[in-house]
Amino acid sequence: MRTEMNMQIQWTTTDPETGEKLWLCAERFARIWHFKTRAHRRAEWTRNVPPTRAMWEHVLDALKRKYTRRDEAELHDIADVEVIVGKLPPE
Repeated sequence: MRTEMNMQIQWTTTDPETGEKLWLCAERFARIWHFKTRAHRRAEWTRNVPPTRAMWEHVLDALKRKYTRRDEAELHDIADVEVIVGKLPPE
């Protein structure tokens, strides 16, 4: 029997409004994804951030790399995110 594991993907990008570095995190628990951001490395996370298409595409890319490299991601994780990305309007 498979047990559900928490998964976390973190990365940095540039804030389009300020041009400064922005930390992002996508967390999956019980097959539900939540996103959060922070403006500084040691700052508190801002939770329940609405994800953009670019954020979902980054998560999908990371899942595919993790699946092929370490088997941390499951095929259903990849398929779930592919469905979400497929339903999003192009940016």
